[in-house]
Amino acid sequence: NYVCERLTINPEWGSCSLGVFICLICSGIHRNIPDIGKVKSLRLSCWEDSEVEFMAENGNEAAKIKYEARVPAYYYKPTHKDCQVLKEQWIKAKYERMEFTQDRKSLVYDEGSRDGMLMKRGRDNGQFLSRRFVLSEREGTLKYFTKSDAKEPKAVIKVDTINASFQPEKIGNPNGLQITYLKDYSTRNIFLYHESSKEIVDWFNSIRAVQLHYLKVAFPGASEFELTPKLTRNFLKEGYMEKTGPRQTEGFKKRWFTLDHRRLMYFKDPLDAFAKGEVFLGHRDLGYSAHAGLPSGTHSNGAWRHGITIVTPERSFLFTCESEAEQQDWLKHFNDVTSAQMSPQEYSGEEANGVACVRLHHHITDSRRARD
Repeated sequence: NYVCERLTINPEWGSCSLGVFICLICSGIHRNIPDIGKVKSLRLSCWEDSEVEFMAENGNEAAKIKYEARVPAYYYKPTHKDCQVLKEQWIKAKYERMEFTQDRKSLVYDEGSRDGMLMKRGRDNGQFLSRRFVLSEREGTLKYFTKSDAKEPKAVIKVDTINASFQPEKIGNPNGLQITYLKDYSTRNIFLYHESSKEIVDWFNSIRAVQLHYLKVAFPGASEFELTPKLTRNFLKEGYMEKTGPRQTEGFKKRWFTLDHRRLMYFKDPLDAFAKGEVFLGHRDLGYSAHAGLPSGTHSNGAWRHGITIVTPERSFLFTCESEAEQQDWLKHFNDVTSAQMSPQEYSGEEANGVACVRLHHHITDSRRARD
C-alpha cells in the first residue's frame, strides 16, 4: 500500500475496491474513506471469486504506479512508526483526492505561500489560542501574528532554521505539530494544532516544499535526493536524562532531552519554549564520541546510575539514565550520529552555522547557568 514495513512481514487485510493488500492499522483508515472503503480480512472474511480475480489483476505495485506517479520530492511519506494523522492524510491524498496521479493538477503545497489560523500554545501560560500564520516562499519565512488583522508579526522565522515534527502525545492533541527553530542563538519551540487533520498536514508539507525551494537555490549543484533529508524530520530520540554542569561538580538534575540529528538539546520541561542548552555532535574523526559510564571520581547525587559521557573538542558532557536499556538506546543513537559522515552542506551550510551558534550558546549558558 505504501512504505508500511508491516506489509513485508505478513499482510492480513485487502482492499477489494483498490486491489491492494494493507496492514491492520491502514485497514481502519481505508474503511473510513467513502467509495473505496471495502476492506476484508484475508483469513477471516468470505471472498467472492470476482474479488479474488480483481486482487490478482491489480496489486500493490500496480496501485503504486497509478496513485504515486507524481509524488513531489518534498511530500512526506509516512512509515509505520509515524503518527496516525500522517498515515491518514497520505492514504486520503493518494486514493481519495488522487493528488499524485499522472494527470493531476497543481497541488496546494506548490503555491509558494500559505495563510491561515492555527492554535498556538502560549509560552508562559500554556493556553492554546488562535493565531494567524503566513508562510512565504518569496521571503523564505514563516510569520505569526497575535491577531488576524495585526499589521506587525509577533515573530519572523526563517524557513531554513525550521524543523517541524508531529508530537500528538507531547502536545496532547492528535494533530499536534511542533515547530523548532533558531532565535538569537537559542533553540525556540512553538506548539501548534488544528482541528482539521488535513489542514495541519497541508501546513507541514507546504513548509517542506518551501524549504526544498530554498535549499535548491542555496545549493544548486545538489540533487533532490541529497536535499530531501535536510527538510523537516522526526527527532531521533526524546526522553529524560539527568545532567550535571560544566564544572562536573554540581548536582545532577533531571532534564528533557531531544536529539535532532546532530543537535542534542535539553529542556527543563518537554513543552518549554526555549532549550536551556544544546550539544553539537560532529563526526568522530573531529573529536566527538560517546561511551557508557562517568569519569572516575564523579559524584552522582541523583537516583539514576547508568552514566553516559559525551566527548567534544571543547569539553565533556555527563548524563545519567534511569535504566540500562535507556542508556544503551541513547548510546546507540549518539554513536550512529558521530559515525555518520558530515555532508558538504553540513560543513558549509546551515549545520556549520549551527556549530558556531551552539558553541556561542554554550559559552553564554555556561556562564549564566553554571549550576544547571
